[in-house]
Parts: sequence; C-alpha cells; structure tokens
Amino acid sequence: MNERELIECIVHLAPAGTDDNLLLAMGDDCAVVRKDNGHVLLYSTDALVEKVHFDLAWHPPFLLGRKAVSVNVSDVAAMGGQPRYLLFSLGLPGNFDDQWACELCKGVVSACDEYGCTLIGGDTVASPGGVSMGLTVIGEMKERQVLYRSGAREGDMVLVSGPLGSAAAGLALCGHGYAGDSQFAELCRAHLDPCARVDLGQSLAASGLVHAMMDLSDGLGTDLGHICRASGLGALLFQDQLPAHPCLQRAAQLLKVDPVPWMTGGGEDYELLVVAPGDATKKLQERVAGLGHVLYPVGRMTAGKGIRLAPSEHAELSSAIAVEFSGYDHFNPE
Repeated sequence: MNERELIECIVHLAPAGTDDNLLLAMGDDCAVVRKDNGHVLLYSTDALVEKVHFDLAWHPPFLLGRKAVSVNVSDVAAMGGQPRYLLFSLGLPGNFDDQWACELCKGVVSACDEYGCTLIGGDTVASPGGVSMGLTVIGEMKERQVLYRSGAREGDMVLVSGPLGSAAAGLALCGHGYAGDSQFAELCRAHLDPCARVDLGQSLAASGLVHAMMDLSDGLGTDLGHICRASGLGALLFQDQLPAHPCLQRAAQLLKVDPVPWMTGGGEDYELLVVAPGDATKKLQERVAGLGHVLYPVGRMTAGKGIRLAPSEHAELSSAIAVEFSGYDHFNPE
C-alpha cells in the first residue's frame, strides 16, 4: 500500500458525519468548520520527522522550529485565512541537548509571533528514533471568502506567487555541503526557513477574483494536479514562463542537473498556486504589488484530464508533453 492508497483507505473508513457546521472535512489544505456570524475555523496538522523532513547535519534548530510552524501555517494561508492558535508536540531522544531543544522552541515562538498566532499547548515525549514534531494550526476567516481547490474553471489562468524550485535547489545544495556558501544563501534559506504567504492569501481571498488556491508544498505539478482532480479539469503549463531565482541555473550547473524538475516537481516552496479568470490577472497583480508580491502566470486550466507542459504559451499543442507528478510517497520514496 502506497501513501495515496493509505489516505484513500482512511477517507473511506472515516464516517461522513451529520454536523451541519462541518463544511469540509478532508480533501483540501484545511478542514473548514462554521463558527458564527459568517466566520469559519480552519484546521490543519503536519508531522515532521528527522531524516524524512529535515537533516540535523545542516538544519539549525532555531530555523527548524520556524520552518515547522511555517509549513503548518501555510495551509491556512492557502485557504485565505488568518492563523490564530498552534498546538505543538515534540518527540526528542533521551539524550537530547538542552540548548538545541531550547533553540528549536525559540524558533517555534518566533514564527508564531511573526504570523500572529498563539502557541496554546501540545505535548513532549521521549523518542527512540530521533526528533519528531507534530503541529496543528487553527485559523479563522470569513466563510464567503474561503478558497477551495475545487473552484477552478476551464480557461482560468494558473499563477504562482514566487520563484519555483528554490527550496528543492536549496535542499540539494545543503546535501552537497554548500549550506554556508553565500552565493546560494537565498536558495538555502528557501529550504531552511520558508515563509508562509499569509498576508498575500488574505488579500487574494478578499479580492473575490480568485476561483481556487492552494500552497506549493509538494511541487507545482503535484499541487496543480490536486486542483485539477478537485475541479474535474486538466491544465497546460508554459515552461518559458516558469519563474526561477537568478541563482537557480548556477546551482543546477554546479550540481550538474536539469533545473526544470526542481521547478515543476520540487516541493516546499510554499508559494501560493492561484487559479483565476484571465481578465482578472492584471487586477490581481496590481492588488498584490502593494504588498510587495508578484503573481506570475504559468499556465491555464483546460478541459479533460492531466497536466501538459508546453515550451511556451504560443507553441503548437502537439509540442506539449504529458507530465505525471504524484509527489513524494513516504512509503515508496523511489
């Protein structure tokens, strides 16, 4: 059984429930529960495990604590909400270093302060298998502004809020001993200390111009695939429009790899993946520019199923190649 099959098994076994306040249980970045006065609560949880999600050989504890919060908060940003509260559980080996653990927790609190949410509890346990963390975030927003994966429409433009592949490149660089190389500092930072786009997500949700949205946690291809399946559509991506950090090509040359898979399949960028009508693109770009953000058009939603990658927007459709991205599978990494 692979990871997707296990998730499908859990979904099948879980009762649908009859709670009228439960607007969405599983299948999006957050569960959505009606609160009162036109507001909803957003719930999301994440687990981070040593040697799976992070490597202590190069990940400083303070930045690891910040990242643990950011990846969880990013799910709330993906719906357009404001994170309010955080629960944090920490598993440590019996011989853990006191200073290391304190720095980790300082990083957790630092990120909570940055995103405007409060750490309200959690758990600490002894771990026989290295460091592990479990986080649950609770967010809030107006019910009418919630952005789901299922709202995309045929002909909509696909946009992203920043460079693609930076975190994947940063991970590769750290793994090859370049974590302290100043020329790749921003790429390594994208892996070590990503930023959840909370203010941007709220602005996009409030605009009323966006049809669907999620965060880029598993890579452009995989996450766009989630929107395609939820909306019953396909998508066409334009390779020449995929935004990249100026250092990405240099990193790829150094490591002797093709940078395109980093941009289309690399995860953990935590930028926002936005689907909106083509005639709303300019308005959205102008709106987010005031927040210091940029939206890059990288494709469009199409009829049918699957994702194709074309050399450019105006290239012949026959030149587009079908791409399949299933994301990282924890039970079948290869």
